[in-house]
Amino acid sequence: MPVEPSKIPAFKKVQYEFTAHLRDPSRNSAPEGIEDRRMKIYRGLLYRNVQNFIKSAFPVLRRLYSDKDWHRMVRDFFANHRSASPYFKDISREFLDYLENERMPRPEDPVFINELAHYEWIEICLANSDLEPDMTNVDPTGNLMHNVPVLSPLAEFFGYHFPVHKIGPDFQPKQTSAQPVFLMIYRDRQDKVGFMELNSITAKLIEQMKNNQLETGKQLLGKIAKELQHPNPEVVIRSGGKTLKQLRSKDILLGTRTQN
Repeated sequence: MPVEPSKIPAFKKVQYEFTAHLRDPSRNSAPEGIEDRRMKIYRGLLYRNVQNFIKSAFPVLRRLYSDKDWHRMVRDFFANHRSASPYFKDISREFLDYLENERMPRPEDPVFINELAHYEWIEICLANSDLEPDMTNVDPTGNLMHNVPVLSPLAEFFGYHFPVHKIGPDFQPKQTSAQPVFLMIYRDRQDKVGFMELNSITAKLIEQMKNNQLETGKQLLGKIAKELQHPNPEVVIRSGGKTLKQLRSKDILLGTRTQN
């Protein structure tokens, strides 16, 4: 139940006024008794910290905007978004939430803004993840065709409407791609984040491996060939075998499952 303004303790009232002013000084006056010189320092420090976090998390997106448009967007986020997390490390997630659910489209916004922001956010999530692959019951050199392939927990698979991995100041598509763009975004053993563009068959293979506990690489590929009604299933299986090796070379696959 909301507390009546008259019953809010004086120190809390000052806190509310202070933070409201820092978030949006154009609409909220500073608390009485605090000189503007000091408030200016606080305003600049807090905004710069937030803006720098967002800029570093979304470097491509930043380069697509003029300074004026970029700061207008960040200030709108800063003033109006109510974050679920108090931690600076979560600002990128909060900004993505703002773009996806709160921001009203503006003429300067590219049509792919949400997908590009999501792609950049996944990259930073993987880079900062504390997850380490559990190699218990995994043979890193196992035969991928004759055993059960194991996906890395540091590999994320997504389908996009735009080729987000190619977007930059010199390439900004105006329409969605004719076919879905499948990307595997991953972090390897050297903690380097990379991506791999997948064709539809490899995307289907990845999808099948996600929760697979029993079927070998060859069995999974055989199922795909059957679904495709391919006239020569061995072609799909041979090509898929090469793909499995490529996925392991990038640490997208950890290896194969061993017996407990």
